[in-house]
Amino acid sequence: MISLQELLESREVRVAHQGELLQVHPGCALLCLTVQLPGPEKRNALSVKIARAGVQAVRELGPSQEELRDLETGFEGYFLFKAPALALKQKAVAIEDSHPLGRLMDLDVFSCPEPGAPVQAISRSALGLSERKCLLCDRPVRYCMRARTHTVQELLDSIAQIVNAWE
Repeated sequence: MISLQELLESREVRVAHQGELLQVHPGCALLCLTVQLPGPEKRNALSVKIARAGVQAVRELGPSQEELRDLETGFEGYFLFKAPALALKQKAVAIEDSHPLGRLMDLDVFSCPEPGAPVQAISRSALGLSERKCLLCDRPVRYCMRARTHTVQELLDSIAQIVNAWE
């Protein structure tokens, strides 16, 4: 179990690391893989299975370099590509939308147009796509998260069903 403070600190560290990687590897696009798991437990048997499936799917895209971090605050995979960020985002979205566990993965793509420039996140909207939908209903996931429309247990039960069906 992790605290909200630990989760927020891990996000800050992740964002800083993303920027460092892009500064050290100019001209590369960065794909960051995390697992979407609600609640205070971010590492368990389900998250490990989702992370492994995500790593395998991303490796099939041919990254030039990767770094994997299996942390109590959640899995983090950093994959550098010598490819345009927009094209990489299209491939990441294809994984999120077509892989049996894709809805449980967060595949964020970042670029840095030149050394010293701010890191840019490439969104689904940059591809003309709508937001991701909630696991349990047809609303945007952002809405349900903010409104706490569903309980953590309802979401975890749905995630377990998805993973068990995939195995």
